[in-house]
Amino acid sequence: MKKAVLKRNLIIPFFILQLIPLVVFPPESYAMTTQEWWLPVLLAVLVIFATFELLVRHNPENWPWYLLSFGQGFNIISRLLMLMPHTVRNTDSGQVFNGFYIIVTLVCIALSWFFLWYLDQPEIRMSVMQDAK
Repeated sequence: MKKAVLKRNLIIPFFILQLIPLVVFPPESYAMTTQEWWLPVLLAVLVIFATFELLVRHNPENWPWYLLSFGQGFNIISRLLMLMPHTVRNTDSGQVFNGFYIIVTLVCIALSWFFLWYLDQPEIRMSVMQDAK
């Protein structure tokens, strides 16, 4: 399994796909009346900037890798912090379990964890650096 995901031709798609767990939220989270919309946008901008530095500018330094790890790690932390307040939602008939939000959150946490693991593999870093030469 590990060799299958570490193939060289999967690097660029995984760099693009890492935006998914950062920005996938229920539509009501992106309402301008809430304070939840700015964090996924900020994390996505940071990850796009780091990806640009690595894949386009071929930056050999470590800080773009740290920025990618920061974005995914902070996504996990922020989703865990927002999990309890969003466990139930208020309706006209009372409070209802918000299963959709819980499932989306757990899937995005798992994807962020996967991308943290994936981007920390020496094979991936070496492959990106070899492309720079």
